[in-house]
Amino acid sequence: MISSALHETVYNPTEEHAMLRQTVRQLARHEVEPQAAAHDQSGTFNVELLRRLGRLGLIGVTVPEADGGAGLDAIGAVIVHEELAAADPGFTLGYLAHALLFVNNFYWASNASQRQRYLPRVLSGEWVGAMGMTEPAVGTDVLGMQTVARRAGDHYVLDGRKTFITNGSEANLYVVYAQLDDRITTFVVERSCAGFSTGPTIHKMGMRASTMCELVLEGCRVPRENLLGVEGGGVTNMMRNLEIERLGLAAISLGIASRCLEIMSTYAVERHAFGKPIAEFGQVQRHLAESYAKTEAIRGLLYGVARTVSPGTRNRLGTDACKLFSSTAAKEVADAAVQVLGGYGYCTEYRVEQFLRDAKLLEIGGGTLEAHQKNIARDLTRSA
Repeated sequence: MISSALHETVYNPTEEHAMLRQTVRQLARHEVEPQAAAHDQSGTFNVELLRRLGRLGLIGVTVPEADGGAGLDAIGAVIVHEELAAADPGFTLGYLAHALLFVNNFYWASNASQRQRYLPRVLSGEWVGAMGMTEPAVGTDVLGMQTVARRAGDHYVLDGRKTFITNGSEANLYVVYAQLDDRITTFVVERSCAGFSTGPTIHKMGMRASTMCELVLEGCRVPRENLLGVEGGGVTNMMRNLEIERLGLAAISLGIASRCLEIMSTYAVERHAFGKPIAEFGQVQRHLAESYAKTEAIRGLLYGVARTVSPGTRNRLGTDACKLFSSTAAKEVADAAVQVLGGYGYCTEYRVEQFLRDAKLLEIGGGTLEAHQKNIARDLTRSA
C-alpha cells in the first residue's frame, strides 16, 4: 500500500527491525492465520502457538539481550503486534498480555534474583503471564483499587478480586497491584500461592481467541521476595508500562485496519454488479479511500510516537493520542469492510465481521476513549 522506500526508512528504521517484521509476517501467514478462525469460534487461547513465539525469541522483544531478550525498542514491539494482529487480533491480545503486561512490566521493575527465577520460563512461554489491575468495582479509576495487602512475617497477605484479566485462565504467574498502607504496591503472584484462585472464563463479544477471567485473592500468601520493586512503588511501575501497552494496542488497531483494507480492496475488484467491478462505484470508492487515509494516519502517528517511548522516557500525551485515534479509526475501517462486502461481510467467510468485533475492545481496554480524552485535555490545558 505504501512505497517500499518509505516503509524501510520510517517503519523499519534498522536492519534488525526489518528482519523482525519479515520473521513475524511469515509466522503470521503460515502459522497464526490457519488457526485463527477455530480459536475465535472455540473461545480458546493457543498456548502452544505462544510457546512457538517464545522459541523464536519473540516474547522478550523489549528485554535486553544480556537477560535473554531481543534487546529491541518500542518500535520492535509495535512491529510484532501489528503483523500478528493482521492475522489474528485475539491471539495477539493474549500475546500482548504476556509479553507486555507481564514480561515487560516485570522485567523493568524486578531485581536480579527475580529475573533469574522467572524470566527463562516466561520468555520461553513455558509459563504464561498476566496482569491483575482492573477490579469489579474499579476500572479506569485504578488508583481507587480495593485489593489490599498486609505484612505477615516473611509473607504478604492479599485480599481482593481482579476482573477482565486477559490470560487469567491459562497463566502461571501474575503481576498484581494492591494497596499496602494505602499505597499501591506491585507483587508477583504464582498460581500455586495459597489463597489464590481464578473464576470461570468470561465470555465476550470479540477478541475471543484470548481468554479472560476473574482472579480471586482470599488470604493469598505471597513471599516477601515477590515484592516487585519497592513498597508503594506500584504507580511508578504501572505508569511506565502503560505507555508501551497503549502502543501495543494501537499496533493491533493498525493490524486490523491494514487487513480489512486489503480484504475490501481485493473484493471490490473481484465483485461485479451491473456489469462492472464495484470498485468503480463512487460509494465503494469512498469507503476505500477513507479507509486507506485512516490506516496510514494510524501508521504514521503510531510509529512516530513509538520512537519517543522507552523505559526511561515518557510520552503520555502521545500514547494517549495514539490509542484514542487508532482504536476508533480501526473500528471504522473494519465497519467499512463489512459494508463493502455486504452480506459476505456480515458472514464469517472473509473474517471482516471478526475484525469488527475485535476492534471494539480497543476502544475500552488499556484505557477507554473517555479516559484518553480526559488525559489529553488535562495535559494540554496544564501545559497552556
